[in-house]
Formats: sequence, C-alpha cells, structure tokens
Amino acid sequence: MPVKTHAILLFFIFLINLGTGSYFCANGQSANVPLNRDYYHLLDRFEIMSGQQSESFFTALKPFRREAVGSFVGQIYDDSLSLTEVDKFNLEYLAIDNWTFTEYGDPESRKPFLKHFFQKKNDLLYVGTDDFEMHLNPVFHFSGGIEREDDVTPYINTRGLEISGIISGKIGFYTYMSTTQAAFPSYVRTYIYRNQAVPQEGYWKTYNEDGVDFFTARGYVSFNIVKPLNFQFGYDKLYMGNGIRSMGLSDFANNFLFFKLDLKVWKLNYRFVIAQHNVDTIPPQPGRQSVNGPYPRKYMAYHHISFNIGKNLNLGLFEYIVQGDSASNSLDINYLNPVIFFRGLEHQGGSKDNAILGFDLKYNFLQRFSFYSQFLLDEFLLDEVTSGEGWWANKYGYQLGLKYINAFWIKNLDLNLEYNVARPYTYAHINTYTNFSNYNMPLAHPTGANLKEFIFLARYQPISRFTFTGKFVVSDYGEDDENSNWGKDVMKTYITREQEYGNTIGQGLTTHLRYFNFTATYQFKHNVFFDIDLVLHNVESELSLIDNNVFFTGIHFRWNIPRREFDF
Repeated sequence: MPVKTHAILLFFIFLINLGTGSYFCANGQSANVPLNRDYYHLLDRFEIMSGQQSESFFTALKPFRREAVGSFVGQIYDDSLSLTEVDKFNLEYLAIDNWTFTEYGDPESRKPFLKHFFQKKNDLLYVGTDDFEMHLNPVFHFSGGIEREDDVTPYINTRGLEISGIISGKIGFYTYMSTTQAAFPSYVRTYIYRNQAVPQEGYWKTYNEDGVDFFTARGYVSFNIVKPLNFQFGYDKLYMGNGIRSMGLSDFANNFLFFKLDLKVWKLNYRFVIAQHNVDTIPPQPGRQSVNGPYPRKYMAYHHISFNIGKNLNLGLFEYIVQGDSASNSLDINYLNPVIFFRGLEHQGGSKDNAILGFDLKYNFLQRFSFYSQFLLDEFLLDEVTSGEGWWANKYGYQLGLKYINAFWIKNLDLNLEYNVARPYTYAHINTYTNFSNYNMPLAHPTGANLKEFIFLARYQPISRFTFTGKFVVSDYGEDDENSNWGKDVMKTYITREQEYGNTIGQGLTTHLRYFNFTATYQFKHNVFFDIDLVLHNVESELSLIDNNVFFTGIHFRWNIPRREFDF
C-alpha cells in the first residue's frame, strides 16, 4: 500500500537520531565533493596512473565523499608514483581541498586576513572545536560574452554561499545557496523556452527581455550507523557512470530530494536510493496558468551493485523504478525494501511502473588507459529483437568510452573518446508520472533518445596553473514537430508513437549537431579561476525552431563553482 511522503521523512529523522547514539562511528562523516567534471578528472587521472582501482571509492557512483578522496590522496602519495611537477601540483590541490581527511598537503595560509579569514587556503572561514567543524566559502561566477549575429549580450551573474562541516565527529552536513541572473547563448535560450526548463536548474522566471533568474539550493546530512554503511538524506544531484555523458543518471536535470544508502565491504559497493522528482513544472508566464499548489511528484527507487574484480576491472549492475500516478502524490511502501530487485517485486504486485535495468564496467590498463561502458535496457522482447523489424518497444541505450592519459607520451595531455546510442522511445513511458525525467528535463542523456553521438575531449595542462580543454560533439538524432512523436522527447507518452514497426535510430526530422568548445583556464588562487572560452554550435535540421549557427566567446571569473557546460 502507499505511504505518504511525510511518514518516510519521519523514518529518516529516526535513523539520524539513532545515529547520534553509541552505534555511531566517529570520524566517519564528511560532505561530498560537489559534481565538477574538471575536479573529478583529476581523480580519474590519478587512479589510471596508479594502475589499479581505487580502494576508497567506486568511480561510477558520484559524488564522492571527501573522506574517501582524502584517503585516496594519501594512497597516491604513498605509492610514490613518477609524477610530473604538474601532477604534484594537482595532488597538492586535492590534498589541500580535503585536508580534514588527509595528513598530506599544506592547507595553512601564510597570511590570514584579519586573523580569522583564510586561515586555511581553501576556506574563507574555518571554525574548529573538539565537537564541531565548519567550512564557509563564497560562491561567485561572473561572465560576459559576445555572440555573433545576435543582439543579446550573454552573461552570468551568480552569487552564493557554501557551508560544510561535521558535528561531534558523527554527522556531516552540506549547504549550498546561490542566486543567478543570466542571459545564455541563443541556442540555450531556445532550449529553455521550448522545454520550459533551464538546464541543471529548477524553478525560474524571466529576467529583463532575454534573461532568466533562478535560485539554486542544495543540502544534505551524512552519517554512519556502522563504519561500512553510510546514509545521506538531502536535496542534490547524483551521477552514475564513468563517461562524459551518463546513459543511466546524469547531472543535466534539476536537483532532487533523496535518501541514499551506501554499503562498502571488501571489494563490493551497494547503493540504494529513494528519490523524489517533479512531474510537470510550467513556470508562470503571460497567457499560461501556473501549477496551483505543490508540483505533482513521482518517485524513483535505484539499486546499484558494483564489484572490483582483481586490480583493474570493475563491474556494476543497476536498476531504476519510476513510480507515480495523478491520483496520489505518494510512494509505494514496497520500494523502501533496499535489497530485492524491484523488477521481481513488480511482477508480484502487478505494478505498471517504469523499470530500467542495466550494467556498467570499467577496465584500467597499462597505467595509461581506461575503457568504460554502460548498457541499459528499458524494454524489449527477444523475439522482436532477433526479428530485426524495428519494434517500437525494443528500447535500449549504450555507451562505449576510452580515456588515454599522457597521450602519445606527451605529459599531462589526456584524451577521451566516447560513443553514445539510445533507440527511439527509450526512457519514455505511458505518462509523465513514470517517464525518466525531472523538472521537464531528461534524467539521463540531455538529448533524450533516438540518437547516435560521438564525443572527443582533450585536456592539456602544460604548466601547473594553466589548463586547455577542447570538446567536439557530433550528434545525429531524429526530431519531432508539434504533431509527431518519433521517440526523441522523453516527456511524450509512447502511446502517441508513430508506428509499431520499422523504427530506427534517427527517424523523424533528421538533425545533425556539431558542437565545439575550447576553454583556457587559469587557477589564480585555490578554487579561484579565470576562463576564456569559445563555442561553435551548428545544427542542421528541418525543424525551424532550432538555431542553425551560433558563434560565442566569453570571459569568466569563478570562485568555488564549476564551469557551466551546454554541450547539446
């Protein structure tokens, strides 16, 4: 039977209260390292260089806890690898950024400001006592740019605050708040108005004529009842996979409420997540009526079990169940079961919820390469697959990728090649209460489905504080017009599909995307960055609502915030 959400929250609060008792493991709590592609690349790079899988975290499950990163940094120091001066700089950066959990690195500032500020290199303000620790940092992102053949001047103006810490060595906490006014490049604005959603964000409103205004909030608590078992409850993003994209769960959509359990024993990690997503979120606009009261909600239950096999190979199995209906904003209590696979439970209960199964793998070899892959199965019948007749419900997606560090014996040149495929109608379901989306945005690939895509990514760090990044995306997919459904848009019900058979990847309005981004980054101080970037965005499509050609350049100042990427 269903159980109301507030009852679940009371259950989680009970667990937190239990954790404050004698069963709690001291010094086992920490906040997560926020999702940041450049930051996580450093961790990937050092793991590949080490020649084996990390013993501290499983790279397909992001974000990582700072405690795990600190332990991993110590492992790299102890391994005495042959590191370049740039590698040593990056390792020191990671050590300072997670100094609470490692004895390496020098986090002490030589000249604190007014004695109390910047006592640590990575903290504006640090407070530490026997039973309380807090790190407080500002968040800024200011940018301006020029877009050829467009009257709008793109800009970003973000101001915010980030707070993390530990209470009594038992409860880790994290809070992030920022407000942003921005005018994005024209192709991003087209996406926003077409989909009524700002990529990576939630509720928004118009700002001036061409801008958007939104508030970003994240926060959670983290605690261990026993050492191998970590619980987190809060509002943030989760990411599953080792690639540039995730065919399972990405960071493209808005934050969401979640309860997460991680059990790490021996060479195995088991993750269980209950998440709450928004169904339909049309912001108030002239001529449109906003949602009256709370947005409709749906729920996702997520299992992922991951094994390290030997020193180099990691295999993972995962499943998602998306559940909800228009009659009740409640979670089926059966999905609180953290052990059994929900597909079998669904058959027992006669459920019509959306189930997605899959596996992922990663293999590091020769201390230079990492091969990774994902495969997910949304729905299929074996007879229909083997018939080759293109049945609409043969819904699956996969990813193949290769990372190559110190490529061609050029130190600190790292390359990444990735191929992604999703058949038509993958992630879509009977309605918006059971499709794989949140806040009008896909939870996996930003394009949705009905696509084939190549991505080439290169990073080169010639000296310690300078990094050059280039990304090239070649994507071919089939678009819909207002009166058709060829399987790209996960928000459309598959009931309105165009045909039963003869479905192929790229069907519909043929669309070709070519995206190129070049970024030069200078790290002025710890977590203080200056960027100059160039974006070329070209789309050839029969759909007139899509921009054909965008040329954009921008200059950015960032403090404690990752780069925003709109590579779609």
